Amino acid sequence: MERRVLMSATVPSMIGQFNINNIKLLQEMGYIVDVAGDFTDTSVWPIERVEKLKQQLHEMGVECIQIDFSRSPFSIKRHIKAYKDSMSLLEKRNYAFVHTHTPIASAIIRLVAHKTNTKVIYTAHGFHFYKGAPLKNWAIFYPLEKYLSKYTHTLITINKEDFARAEKRFKAKNIVYVPGIGVDVTKFQSAGESSESIRQELGISDETMLFVSVGELSHRKNHSVIIKALSQVNKDFHYIIVGQGELEQELKNMISSLGLNDRVSLLGYRTDISQILHVADVFLFPSLQEGLPVALMEAMACGLPCIVSEIRGNTDLVDSTVGELIHNNTVDEWTKSINTLNMESLSEKRKAVLARIEQFDKSVVEKLMRNIYSNI
Repeated sequence: MERRVLMSATVPSMIGQFNINNIKLLQEMGYIVDVAGDFTDTSVWPIERVEKLKQQLHEMGVECIQIDFSRSPFSIKRHIKAYKDSMSLLEKRNYAFVHTHTPIASAIIRLVAHKTNTKVIYTAHGFHFYKGAPLKNWAIFYPLEKYLSKYTHTLITINKEDFARAEKRFKAKNIVYVPGIGVDVTKFQSAGESSESIRQELGISDETMLFVSVGELSHRKNHSVIIKALSQVNKDFHYIIVGQGELEQELKNMISSLGLNDRVSLLGYRTDISQILHVADVFLFPSLQEGLPVALMEAMACGLPCIVSEIRGNTDLVDSTVGELIHNNTVDEWTKSINTLNMESLSEKRKAVLARIEQFDKSVVEKLMRNIYSNI
């Protein structure tokens, strides 16, 4: 008898970035996997990248099912349609269980799964409510998640703050901590062998201190605080931001107005991030909100000391032995931290960084996920 599992998420990037390994693991365990989501959504990925993901899933033998989930909690008509389509899908296909992601899709799927008596694994990739979150996040998402936890067989949290809160307040049958999707430490360490030409390509000398950030050009990633801080830094430096997003022009204008055109580069989307990380000296990560940041884990896998905002997720990965936590996330704090950097102290932290990230290797995560899938 065939065993079939549904993987669901509001947006396709959640599948492509965070769940390909889980799909492969489920297939290894003998399951047929379907994926449901809004494959017309291009708010995170451009349509070309979505189509590439669909082709990849097709080649893996995975069926992509269109469900019109919405990222907005206020798109009531779409939520009703998504509920009806999800109900039809779960009634038609006798899934062994559903593994769902992203808040809105997971709310709908859990309500449907309760009606169809289908077991649910829900991965919370960072609750929208957290220490310092806006009150509206607590007003909307906290009661929703707390209520729906009783319809959740296994709730996976990816950072310690979320795990502690869920364990204390929520009613899922099982609440577990899994350190995100993990990182292929060996792969990222070996990428350094092909990175020598990157500085030359970018016109950055070996003597120049190179700072790197990786992330969407959005308010949440908070790149502007670094740019403003660097206008007050008295070092020979170059700063690279890898990523694309809605704030690109705004950041370009800021860079120009601060006279940093020759010292700050927006590289956009790159496929050679690991090579770039290997020629950098420090990873800067000023985010306002994270679950357990993959970009930070990848930087650490390349042996990079990291200066990061002191927020949930970042604090799971970084302490004073591997980098620095910026408590208030202000321009003055970032300026002070960057101005006091020296190559000797950075060199000392590299071994500690590599030792720490071993705890987050993908093999650790795969073992935990195999156990969760087996036990459900």
